[in-house]
Amino acid sequence: MDGPDFVSSLLTPPAPRRRSRRYLFSLLPLSALLIAFPALQALRGLQSRSGHPTPAVLAPSRGATAGVSEKSTSSFLGSTAAYPWTKSMLAFQRTGFHFQPEKNWMNGPLYYRGWYHLFYQYNPDSAVWGNITWGHAASGDLINWLHLPIAMKPDRWFDINGVWTGSATLLADGKVVMLYTGSTNESVQVQNLAVPADPDDPLLLRWVKHDGNPVLVPPAGIHFKDFRDPTTAWYVDGDGDWRIAIGSKNNSGGHPGITLVYRTRDFYHYELVDGVLHAVPLTGMWECVDFYPVHTSAAVGLDTSSGPAPTVRHVLKASLDDDKHDYYAIGRYFPEENSWVPDDPEADVGIGLRLDYGKYYASKSFYDQKKRRRVLWGWSGETDSERADQLKGWASVQTIPRTVLFDQKTQSNLLLWPVEEVETLRLSRRNFTNLELAAGSVKPLNIAGATQLDIVAEFEIDGTSLEATAEADVGYNCSTSGGAAGRGVLGPFGVLVLADEVRSEQTAVYFYVAKGTDGRLNAFFCQDELRSSKANDIVKRVYGSTVPVLHGETLSVRILVDHSIIESFAQRGRACITSRVYPTVAIDGSARLFLFNNATGAAVTVKSLDIWRMGSALMRQFNI
Repeated sequence: MDGPDFVSSLLTPPAPRRRSRRYLFSLLPLSALLIAFPALQALRGLQSRSGHPTPAVLAPSRGATAGVSEKSTSSFLGSTAAYPWTKSMLAFQRTGFHFQPEKNWMNGPLYYRGWYHLFYQYNPDSAVWGNITWGHAASGDLINWLHLPIAMKPDRWFDINGVWTGSATLLADGKVVMLYTGSTNESVQVQNLAVPADPDDPLLLRWVKHDGNPVLVPPAGIHFKDFRDPTTAWYVDGDGDWRIAIGSKNNSGGHPGITLVYRTRDFYHYELVDGVLHAVPLTGMWECVDFYPVHTSAAVGLDTSSGPAPTVRHVLKASLDDDKHDYYAIGRYFPEENSWVPDDPEADVGIGLRLDYGKYYASKSFYDQKKRRRVLWGWSGETDSERADQLKGWASVQTIPRTVLFDQKTQSNLLLWPVEEVETLRLSRRNFTNLELAAGSVKPLNIAGATQLDIVAEFEIDGTSLEATAEADVGYNCSTSGGAAGRGVLGPFGVLVLADEVRSEQTAVYFYVAKGTDGRLNAFFCQDELRSSKANDIVKRVYGSTVPVLHGETLSVRILVDHSIIESFAQRGRACITSRVYPTVAIDGSARLFLFNNATGAAVTVKSLDIWRMGSALMRQFNI
């Protein structure tokens, strides 16, 4: 029963009740025990004298029962024996220039009065998902960060089970409003309003929740656990209303993911707009929906309220709860009809393009009015065991913020590229040109301690080999074709990062060129984690996709290496892949860098290769 009467019955604020001091006291040791026990078990594994993996206890599911996406890797790892991590291995995993909390488990970004603000979901009590509050950090440049006090805690009946994803909207008068999803005392997903306590404070340190929350509850036909993650609002000139979108799914059949739209004039009162903005069958629950315009003829970002125009398309993005990937499509927005139509129905949301083909989820963008650009943030969760996360005391990182542009060359995809500010961390540079890689060769590069790098490379396949290749390779797929070890006539070739001297550990970032039966060439961009670590309690995959390569273009890649995270960008950001890796040998001064060409029938030239060693970002704690 999901109708309004049922939901209303769950939305009654709990009656105030007094709790005895004895009852509170009895709860505190229990909660401490629940947190400390896994850490104690993990510590025993770390101190094992035998050096052999210790049996693992299957970690509980986290998130799914509460009505959000799964936050544990236990379903992939099963009861895999725990690897005997050492302190140096775990310490290495801490990143140097990616944002992450100082400790424990890590929503609505914006630029306000000279500061970039990042609000993120944070568990102040443990390095696993739960007790979700809003962490808060501010930066002047998107790279160096100031850790601020917690912005909001789950302390009211309408969010007592979690302060979840939300979005900030900057109004015309300069004021900020924040809409966020709260999980109520009965685990109903509702939308709540909060505003800064002091709008003149550029750091936005204190937030006030609206006493009339929730401002939105699940409408008829929507399950009370399928109504979350409001977008930044956009203004529609034609009717003078602001509109927001919220992700959900339709349980009536076909398992479609859907986007609901509400209109408001004051952010306190809302009206559900007839119909849905968009729906795609068989895609399931849409989380963290994002909806924004892109300019089709200029390399600039657009304010979220920029309306339909001949040079404007709208991007609709959804994080799919079913497969934990972020999909997007480009299309046209018709506000008077409350409709968005994809340019290519075959590449619709959930069945076509992804923002990133690796470990990347729950992304959120904002318009940076300071630099007239759209900036995208994504969350990269861990792929190791919860036991290891509790040992090291933290989990999850944010990817480097990426600018978002419409690809004016292909006219069919976005270009995602690291913000220019990350280049301020570049230190020493090594440059190579016209390096020849024979088929089946590996070339070491004299880059010691290769743990924080910015790499830009261009590859070119021998033209004679391309023309002479008669073999069709129509079945190639990054994820199922053996990774970098799977040899073909025209690939794979690329870069081995976080490798040790003998390559017992390595992560391969590479291209593979396949020839179709029609003689046309298709380029694949892949990232292979299968040999990234000797540890066994890790999810290791090969990620990737095809990437458009136009006539006259070389195969180009940029790779950001930062300890336990690798972000790669092919063809100026037409395809992106993020990996979380956990080397045990290729750490600190033992990390090396190689070029490789594992093709059987083609030589490859590295036309240019630039490698910068990267400094660390400054992460400071705010002191009142």
